[in-house]
Amino acid sequence: MTGRVFLALLLPLLAAGTSDPNELHPADCADIYRNGQTLSGVYYIYLSDYTPVQVYCDMGTLGGSLKDAMWTVFQRRMDGSVNFYRPWEKYKKGFGNKHGEYWLGLENLYQLTRRRKYELRVDLQDFDGRKVFAQYSSFSVDSESNGYKLTIGGFINGGAGNSLAIHNGQKFSTFDKDDAGTNCAKTYLGGFWYANCHHTNPNGIYLWGLDKTYYGIGNCWYHWKGIEYGLKFISMKIRPVFNK
Repeated sequence: MTGRVFLALLLPLLAAGTSDPNELHPADCADIYRNGQTLSGVYYIYLSDYTPVQVYCDMGTLGGSLKDAMWTVFQRRMDGSVNFYRPWEKYKKGFGNKHGEYWLGLENLYQLTRRRKYELRVDLQDFDGRKVFAQYSSFSVDSESNGYKLTIGGFINGGAGNSLAIHNGQKFSTFDKDDAGTNCAKTYLGGFWYANCHHTNPNGIYLWGLDKTYYGIGNCWYHWKGIEYGLKFISMKIRPVFNK
């Protein structure tokens, strides 16, 4: 019996002895936070088949308000240490270092967002230390058969502007798989929900600030710093939409 099969059999049995099965196999960082783990860091969450997946949980400032906590990070750039110009299978399964730069994986995002309703927050920082964000009250990723299509809505401006608007409803593209026929991923050296082509390229080349050598290849956010400015930090993260 493989370890994965054993885990899948064991967890439902253990869950029968607790009033909240999410204590044993949390679905996301919100479950982990509510189980008493309130420090940011790397944790395991469990997909629908009890498959354990490592993620970075942004729990906000210790002692801060809940509006800053419980985020499951699925994308992060911070120092250029990880190559994000990768093929479809890598973006599907995920890559990188959960303690640093990483991409969680499109299939994991699909499995997460098909079970709960999520909101999205994008945190940005430039090389002068300025920080802004963009937030969306709804976020989901479709199945691979539908190209892992992105759906977002309900924009909230935290100073960044709405550079994801034109990407809404787009299928994911990589240099070796592009249903649109324009292959924006190859042109702009990344992988993303391109829309002929982009207003943001979070998975583009890490440029270390303004670089006009090549147009739009960096990890940019057009409505804040323009198309030729590579950001120091960009992170995309989700959490469940709770009834208020």
